[in-house]
Amino acid sequence: MKPKERLFCAFDLGEPDHVPACIFGGGMWVLKNTGYAFQDLIGKPREMADAYLKANDLVHWPIIYVGSGYNNLHVGALGGKIKYRRVGAPDLEEPLVKQSASELDALDIGALARDTVIQTIWEATERVAAVAGQDYAVTVTTWGPFTLGAQLYGVERLMKAAYKAPQEVEKVIDFATEMILQVYEPLAKRGIIQLASIADPTASGDLVSRKHFDRYAFKPLQRLTSALHAQGVRTLLHICGNTTDKLDLLADTGADCVSIDQKVALSKAKEVFTGKKRCLAGNLNPVHVLNQGTPDLVREEASKALEAGAPGGGFVLMPGCDIPPTVPIENVQAFMQVAAEWRYN
Repeated sequence: MKPKERLFCAFDLGEPDHVPACIFGGGMWVLKNTGYAFQDLIGKPREMADAYLKANDLVHWPIIYVGSGYNNLHVGALGGKIKYRRVGAPDLEEPLVKQSASELDALDIGALARDTVIQTIWEATERVAAVAGQDYAVTVTTWGPFTLGAQLYGVERLMKAAYKAPQEVEKVIDFATEMILQVYEPLAKRGIIQLASIADPTASGDLVSRKHFDRYAFKPLQRLTSALHAQGVRTLLHICGNTTDKLDLLADTGADCVSIDQKVALSKAKEVFTGKKRCLAGNLNPVHVLNQGTPDLVREEASKALEAGAPGGGFVLMPGCDIPPTVPIENVQAFMQVAAEWRYN
């Protein structure tokens, strides 16, 4: 099977020839291992495409995440100030909304399509898909609605408004959802991507209660996945932190596959996701195991994850979050090898 076929077989709850293994995102790792910084590639779609293709030649992950790490720059397209760091993904210096969500009414969401960063990612994605799209799932990464809303409004302010001003929160998240669709739709309509990669870390179980997740994050994720499915695009959703109390809600978002954090017991998640008939991905510790561990430790922990998650199909071996740029290549290779050697009973 081709890597993409293997991945989508798992998404469809099947048992491919072997368990697919992939990281989530990996933009910082890709650029470190290809010699670029984030700002080096803006306005250079050919070089951006080459970076992701060269990285994939090293590891052959089934997903190529074009633009991973540039998520904060989506707000930059609407006027947000971006700070580039020597190491790591660019940061948004301050929220775009200063006082009230009504300020969003004055923003031109069409500016996304005119932004140099967005245009670079779109063209780079098309280039990668033309070269590798037959064998690999080529995707673009975005924040999820709640997280992008928090970037627009400010994380602390959004958390407080969830209690005191729910209509403010809903307005911000609705706007964020529309922004995300604006990023994906041109690629989806042209058939360039078959997968959307959505990270919603601010909707983490460590930050948001089940009640507030249900009210503010759940329906926008459903809307997003439904809109993408209507255009023939599958969805991969990752949410950080301990989401044990909302695993059923994650499955019900409609995402084709949900990636969970290392804080969640994989056996519990497997039980819930099997009942919900949803593909599960997870959940090696990206720091203590993949970054700081030996290849032997990676193989040991990956084997444990496979034993907990893979039986019955519908499983993708992944880290519990994005990986640091310093993860050794030999650890990535060990991670991939264990999945390739594991067999269904």
